[in-house]
Amino acid sequence: MVAVPRLVKVTPDNVRVACGLTVRPDQERFVSPVAWSLAEAYAQPAVAWPRLIVDGDEVVGFLMGFFDIVWDPDRPDGLRSGLWRLNIAAEHQGRGYGRFAVRAVREEARERGHDRVYTTWEPGTDGPERFYLKLGFRPTGETSGGQVVGVRSTH
Repeated sequence: MVAVPRLVKVTPDNVRVACGLTVRPDQERFVSPVAWSLAEAYAQPAVAWPRLIVDGDEVVGFLMGFFDIVWDPDRPDGLRSGLWRLNIAAEHQGRGYGRFAVRAVREEARERGHDRVYTTWEPGTDGPERFYLKLGFRPTGETSGGQVVGVRSTH
């Protein structure tokens, strides 16, 4: 029987493994280390949704969603949810775990009543833009901290 990836909460039992996840060296400039993401989640527990991606008994990645962040109170789409961070361990890339993570955040956002999800990515030839565009994200024309803001439907 083939294992199906699943999400699990970060706990005292798995936090060390979570913090040990590393991406390929050429990707390090595009993603924050998991430890940094967990520190941000701790500081913003009302919006951060950190989860480990587990296949069988092995931790293969980390994602952090965000839900109900007030992006711009003067706009009708000012309340946003989406994918804040995504780290797939170098040795597990190319196996569909990133697609699984995006789908999981979309499903969670949909369950919370959102019809769109957002993410950001660092522009550049070696960056994750192709990955996000392939999964249906489209640039909004906005930037956040120098990163491209992308949006896609939760359906």
